[in-house]
Amino acid sequence: MAEIKVPTLGESVSEATVAKWLKKEGDAVAADETVCELETDKVTLEVNAPSAGVLSRIIAKEGSNVGVGAILGEIGVGAVSNDTKNAPKADPVAPPPSKPVPAVALQSAPTADTSAVAAPDDAGRNGPAANKLMAENNINASSVEGTGKDGRVTKGDVINHMEGGSPAPVKQSPPQQPAAPHIPRATGPREERVKMTRLRQSIAKRLKEAQNTAAMLTTFNEVDMTNVMKMRETYKDAFEKKFGVKLGFMSFFVKAAINALKEFPAVNAEIDGDDIIYKNYYDLGIAVSTPQGLIVPVIKDCDTKNMAQIEKDIADVGARAKDGKVTMDEMKGGTFTITNGGIFGSMLSTPILNTPQVAILGMHNIVKRPVVMPNGAIEARPIMYVAMSYDHRIIDGKEAVSFLVRIKQAIEDPQRLVLEM
Repeated sequence: MAEIKVPTLGESVSEATVAKWLKKEGDAVAADETVCELETDKVTLEVNAPSAGVLSRIIAKEGSNVGVGAILGEIGVGAVSNDTKNAPKADPVAPPPSKPVPAVALQSAPTADTSAVAAPDDAGRNGPAANKLMAENNINASSVEGTGKDGRVTKGDVINHMEGGSPAPVKQSPPQQPAAPHIPRATGPREERVKMTRLRQSIAKRLKEAQNTAAMLTTFNEVDMTNVMKMRETYKDAFEKKFGVKLGFMSFFVKAAINALKEFPAVNAEIDGDDIIYKNYYDLGIAVSTPQGLIVPVIKDCDTKNMAQIEKDIADVGARAKDGKVTMDEMKGGTFTITNGGIFGSMLSTPILNTPQVAILGMHNIVKRPVVMPNGAIEARPIMYVAMSYDHRIIDGKEAVSFLVRIKQAIEDPQRLVLEM
């Protein structure tokens, strides 16, 4: 008998929801065949069978929450014909079925090393990265002062403790009144109640967290798209013939953003406690709308890629995102994000930060608007409104406005992109 277990979900993800079983009990499965799908806060993951055989038991039902390493089901030896698939499940060579696993057992348990230095309550309360670091260095969780929410110990707290921080006394939290349980309201005859997906719950949590923690402001500008549109019209056929991908507007904005980020490094930074981490690399997140919700895959090292490669990467990750095929690694990191509401017809918006990033650029639709030219004449020009939301804690208004002006200048005069000006 082989056990189907929850794989590693990523450094910051410790739990998933069983979204869908692709096989039923009694179905024959091949080795490495996908048997179920898990939904995490970020992406949908496929779980493959560890060996060939028969899916003898499904332990974690659809909709249940499971932790890393939890047992999802069991595969017995042998195969089942189509005639016997609907018969009572009995595998003569498989061991007798074990007792039903309680729901608590589906949660991931701390390793032996971790439990030796952190109490079970601490292990569940603190982050997995912090628990792992404390376990590796034999540090008791009660000796580390936590600066996270509700006194949680973060990885940074452990590093600070190891670098000479004195052990913190155990803090006695004042008694708190338990929060009143949520009582669902009655559903009306013309209403339908559907549980929020884990991705949608994560989106709601992250966006609200950004509003609660960042000093968020938004600055706006308008961009005359005439020259970029002419350049795109002139070279789009030759570009597609040579590189096998269409020339879109996004690669122009990515290149313009990189030039501006190099000039204003605070926009490409991150706040970590009382420190600012400046990032000397340019991994840009590109917001993608999927049937499951908005996700932000990251295009790595955009400063080293030409426009053709950027367009290819965006097209590839966008297509896979809509099919739920984006990997966890492709969602990690990101130093700056671009979102394009214009493809849906948005004229103007105030995008919310993708924490821990401190800035995000919003593109909008292109509309012919009357513009007063330098000679005083009025012309109808294709104008796009752009918006940049930023964290005022480390980005001043002058930097934010100047950053957006650099974007405007690069798009209105595309030759600047070639010269990196």
